Amino acid sequence: MRTLSSNVKALFPHSATTNGVTVRVAVSFLPEQSEPGKGRWFWAYHVRVENEGEQAVQLISREWSIVDGRGAHHEVHGEGVVGEQPVIEPGAAFDYVSGCPLNTPTGHMEGKYLMIAEDGTSFAAVIPRFPLIAPAVAG
Repeated sequence: MRTLSSNVKALFPHSATTNGVTVRVAVSFLPEQSEPGKGRWFWAYHVRVENEGEQAVQLISREWSIVDGRGAHHEVHGEGVVGEQPVIEPGAAFDYVSGCPLNTPTGHMEGKYLMIAEDGTSFAAVIPRFPLIAPAVAG
């Protein structure tokens, strides 16, 4: 019998842990929102932020680095995620889904979340690098 943790690891193949906070990412190419003929490819990514620490943490802001297949680099900074600054209790998780368009069929994303713990300390939780790869189109 598989455990929940092994199922989570299978569903979220990209993960990084910082100070007891694990950030997991799963990514999906969305062909219905992509237009390769017009130079547009689109992915959805599902992020799960798990608090394995001893105290509650709040996700304050995000910082993303997005690189397309030509090496063009784009930075995204903002408060919270999907309009929220969630407080994540010990043993709990926060999930959200967002998307990323590129003008190339490949690229990657990575970043960090500014977290503040219950005791007032802050730290940057690493968002693991994950690839954005469109499936090959059959000719």
